[in-house]
Amino acid sequence: MTRPLSIAVVCFPGVGGSGVIASELARNLGHRGHRVIVLATGMPERLKLNGVRFEKIEVPVAPMFETAPYGLAVANHLIHLVRRESIDLIHLHYAIPHAASALVAAQVLGAAAPAMVVTLHGTDVTRLGPHPSLNPATAFALAKCDGITTPSQYLRSEAQTCFDLPDGRIEVISNFVDTTRFAPPPQRDRRVLEALFDEPSDGPLLFHVSNLRAVKRPLDLAEVVARLRTVNARMVVVGEGPERAALEARAKELGVTDAMRFLGSRNDFEGLLGHADGFVLPSESESFGVAALEALSCGVPVFGYQVGGLPEVVTSGVGTLVPLGDLDGLAAAILGGLRARDALGRAGRERATSMFRDDKVVASYEEYFQRVLASRGGS
Repeated sequence: MTRPLSIAVVCFPGVGGSGVIASELARNLGHRGHRVIVLATGMPERLKLNGVRFEKIEVPVAPMFETAPYGLAVANHLIHLVRRESIDLIHLHYAIPHAASALVAAQVLGAAAPAMVVTLHGTDVTRLGPHPSLNPATAFALAKCDGITTPSQYLRSEAQTCFDLPDGRIEVISNFVDTTRFAPPPQRDRRVLEALFDEPSDGPLLFHVSNLRAVKRPLDLAEVVARLRTVNARMVVVGEGPERAALEARAKELGVTDAMRFLGSRNDFEGLLGHADGFVLPSESESFGVAALEALSCGVPVFGYQVGGLPEVVTSGVGTLVPLGDLDGLAAAILGGLRARDALGRAGRERATSMFRDDKVVASYEEYFQRVLASRGGS
């Protein structure tokens, strides 16, 4: 790093992967001496304001609007911010609609526009990106941005195809984890999780964290518990989302309600996670898998489907991935992994600390930002 930067970070405030990474990155950049301002429609749940400033994006509502003009509100907030204070770089998390917002702001600001960097996170490429009502404008806006990053090789390849971007245009910078916060407990104690259930059992204790959207295939969690009923498996589910009611209903249908506990949104779940025997992630699409990385950092093996960028995080020796939708194979993988739980957990922790530690990845972002600025003559 040649000098501290003034960085504006734009993100969604939810607990999905993009909001988590944006908040954690902002916090780390602030601790490293940069001036960081986070812009969102609400306070991101993972954002800590030590060394970071937050500004709320106000989105107007009016009877003629079927949906609020969020994208324009982002662009105008950026314009006002740059006009009142010096900003070196704007880092936008999630391309839709943030890439177009950045383009509008840059056009208005002209020569005063800061560097614009967009980080693609997953469904902005794989699900929304190809949609004909979103693709042409987003592709054009991304082509005009000063920098683009993805967290995995998989997502880079998908983005190049989706938005017709040339080779070398996208930088891969992995997601990361706070290995101090997400760490194995000094002593694993199954009673910590058993206390959440009506009575103790000697069966495996499994864990899941997500925003319970359809893409996470949360109903598969109940299916897995049902298949492991013979070994008295139980599962703790952390998170809120549109599929929670359907998951609870499916658990009831399968007769496993007593074997599942739904804790809702929790910011302190890492204190529970490290005591689990395994982490289950049955997503049908993952650009990276932040939840999987947090589990590995806690020394917990991960079991899921071999999709997207997840194999770049969960390699053999730290967990098992099976073909998408193979519920019997997933249950068998969990059962097999229990026999090597401690070895898998140690290897997962080592992988997290050696490759995905927050300070290491944040330094990569710093270096990339400096290269982007140097290419504009602004280093």
